[in-house]
Amino acid sequence: MDAFIHSLVHDAGWLTLLLVFALSIAVLGYSADKLVDLAVTLSVRTGMPRVIIGATIVSLGTTMPEAAVSVYAAIKGQPDLALGNAVGSIICDTGLILGLACILMPLPIDRRIVNRQGWIQVAAGLLLVLCCIPASDPFGVFDAGGGGTMPQRIGWLFIALLVAYMAWSMTMIRDADKVVPGDEEEDDPPGARPGWLVVVLMLVSCLFLVASAMVLIGATKEGAERLEVPEGIIAATVVAFGTSLPELVTAMTAVRKKKGEIAIGNVIGADILNVLFVAGASASVTQKGLEAGPYFFRLQFPVMLLVLFVFRFGIATARKGKLARYIGFLLLTIYICYLILNVTVDKS
Repeated sequence: MDAFIHSLVHDAGWLTLLLVFALSIAVLGYSADKLVDLAVTLSVRTGMPRVIIGATIVSLGTTMPEAAVSVYAAIKGQPDLALGNAVGSIICDTGLILGLACILMPLPIDRRIVNRQGWIQVAAGLLLVLCCIPASDPFGVFDAGGGGTMPQRIGWLFIALLVAYMAWSMTMIRDADKVVPGDEEEDDPPGARPGWLVVVLMLVSCLFLVASAMVLIGATKEGAERLEVPEGIIAATVVAFGTSLPELVTAMTAVRKKKGEIAIGNVIGADILNVLFVAGASASVTQKGLEAGPYFFRLQFPVMLLVLFVFRFGIATARKGKLARYIGFLLLTIYICYLILNVTVDKS
């Protein structure tokens, strides 16, 4: 996919490149708009809470760019990039995307459901860190030449846990009320699409969402290279941010439509899938596993756990069933500091 997009935009003129850029943004926005509408329709039809739909079907679709980039990097012998993309995406999803969404609108939460999904989110992050610490020298991970490795067998374990997580999420439908609070105003006219077709259309929307995001990343990278922007800056900005574009656009669309539960569910689900799906699949395709250098233990892992625990604190202190705006400002501040530290902290 990456090679195809590169060949598509490499020889294009500036006008064509700008048209591709504009068309990608248009398709991205339209796909997210339809995805949110279909998620609400499925919620009304099945009685499944929106947060669960966001944490399963929607997040599975929107994490495809991270999975594609990380697995491709692992196969090409860049396991540190594969793990970095997974961890960086969790930080971006929770710090930037959830932070912005919460600032724009105090996000409604069902504490009972969000608590169950949220603790899995935190547990997945902790498990990822623990699985990268070498048993032979657990305190040497911060030293130059130290660090750790996530073995291939752990990747297989994560894939098995992914299957278990998705199966468990589906069983939560049984606990859902048949009328979701706040959905009474939604229309479900006679002759509406059957539930299975709604799911298929959601997956198609996810496909267009992911494809347009990948094309947008390719067009932006090509433009940056022509302007002679250093490759390191492109990797740290365009690629890392670009793979989270589906989550960002979906979250902003959900907020605009006042369906904040989908935004929260998408972020929680995406964080879990970045560990079990993205990191798990990447580790499972390489015998050497995923390398986590000292830089991960000095910055990446601590910031990842920090944003996850701040989110947990926000849920625990939520009033009137809504995530407070100050939590959004706090998450966004952490993300901005993280970007600054990425440039200033020693990566050896």
